[in-house]
Amino acid sequence: MPLVVLVATPAAAQPVLGKDAEACARGEPSIRVTATGLRDRTGRMKLELFPASAEDFLKDDTLLKREGKLFRRVWARTPREGPVSICIRVPARGRYAILVTHDRDGRNKFNFFQDGAGFPTNRRIGRSWPLLSDGEVNVGGGVTMVTLRMQYLRGVSGFAPLDTLN
Repeated sequence: MPLVVLVATPAAAQPVLGKDAEACARGEPSIRVTATGLRDRTGRMKLELFPASAEDFLKDDTLLKREGKLFRRVWARTPREGPVSICIRVPARGRYAILVTHDRDGRNKFNFFQDGAGFPTNRRIGRSWPLLSDGEVNVGGGVTMVTLRMQYLRGVSGFAPLDTLN
């Protein structure tokens, strides 16, 4: 009988958070985001899925739903240690836009002075409004992996990763 050895990749070994974790585990069309550079381990993480259009990116979810457009949200408690990897199921292959936020105070309202945000491009946001191109992700037939660095308000220079200077 041949010996079979299974080796887990580091990404596969990470616990996946959120209500859609099974979609990633089954290899369904989904996006698995690993967020790095968190300020701390308080509050919750939120991963949101938007249509990949400039008009709809970061639009209020109530308006998107009212217009019959795609919008999904997955919440997960920020783990006390280890990687922060969240999965969100997508309806089919295609192009989407995502936003990850670190809701540090747990109030479900973005607090510019406390909360963090992350986008797939990892472009320093500064004081500008994020562009659609910052959030775009192309999803194939399986799990699309994205690693992003969270950004927090850094004085007058605006939002930036914590490992950069003002």
